Amino acid sequence: MKIILHRNFEKKLIKSSPKIQKAFKNRRNLFLKNPFYPLLGNHPLTGSRKDQWSINITGDWRAIYISKGEDTVIFIDIDTHSNLYK
Repeated sequence: MKIILHRNFEKKLIKSSPKIQKAFKNRRNLFLKNPFYPLLGNHPLTGSRKDQWSINITGDWRAIYISKGEDTVIFIDIDTHSNLYK
């Protein structure tokens, strides 16, 4: 599977704490092995985020991605749950 980080995602990740950056890398590695590993809580979103999916990074942080074909995903947003789902 190929993972692409959108430019805006990269900017937000760089601005986040080192703890969040490390947590994302760990969850990304789990995602590569098994996108539906239970710890990720991978699920589709609804409403204005239809066709997007979310995985858990920490208790409050989420990463949002979209699928491009069977073997490519683009991570488009990362933030706290309350900031992402206003």
